[in-house]
Amino acid sequence: MRAKQIIIPFIDKLDSLDIAAVSDLLETEVAKHAISHVNWKEKFPYHPLTAFSAAHSNNYIYVDFFTRCNYLRAVNYKNNSPVSQDSCVEFFLQLPDSEEYWNFEFNCIGAVNASHRKERNNPHRLNDDEINQIKRYASCGSNPFNEMEGLFSWSLTIGIPFKLLGLEKPEFPLEIRGNFYKCASATSMPHYLSWSPIVTDTPDFHRPEFFGKIILE
Repeated sequence: MRAKQIIIPFIDKLDSLDIAAVSDLLETEVAKHAISHVNWKEKFPYHPLTAFSAAHSNNYIYVDFFTRCNYLRAVNYKNNSPVSQDSCVEFFLQLPDSEEYWNFEFNCIGAVNASHRKERNNPHRLNDDEINQIKRYASCGSNPFNEMEGLFSWSLTIGIPFKLLGLEKPEFPLEIRGNFYKCASATSMPHYLSWSPIVTDTPDFHRPEFFGKIILE
C-alpha cells in the first residue's frame, strides 16, 4: 500500500481566533480526511468512524479530529501520562532533513503525551511549559472519567506552534511527513487506526517509514 498525501491550506486569520472558533472553522470550512486504515484487522477489527481536518497559519498547525465510538474512556489527565490507553487521537510528524520525529498524543479530554525522538525507545519528552504552548479544545471537557459504553461522538481540536518544533519563521509551501492515528488500547474495544497505512506484524505507530506526505500551502 502506498503512503498517502494531503495538502493543508493556509488560513491567515486562524491565530486571531480562540481555539473554540478555530474548531468551528475547521469543522465547517476545511476538507475532512478519514483515519480509516485498520492495519491489524485480524486481532483488532474494531473501526470507529474517525476523520480530521487541518489548516495552518504563520505560527501554528491546527488539526480538528472527530470520532464516533461505542466506548469512551479518559482516565489519564496528567502531562505525559499514557493517553493512548484512553480514547485517543494522535499526530506524528517529521520535519525536512531531520532524523527525529515528533509524536503528539491526546485523549478525548485533551491530556497530552508528547515527545520527539529518533527511535521509539529513546524519547525526549516535552516539559510542562512546552506542553502548555499546545492549544486544545475538547468537546468532552477536561475532567477525567472511567470507561462508558454507548454511542458517543466527540471532537478534539489542537494547535501546535511551529516555534515548539524549532521553526521560528517557516517558509511555505513546506513539505513534511507524518501520520494521523486513532487508538484506545485499554478500552473494551481496543483499536489502532491510521490515515496512512502501516505494514507491520503488530500495532506500532512509531514507524516513520510509513509516514505520508503533508504539504503546508
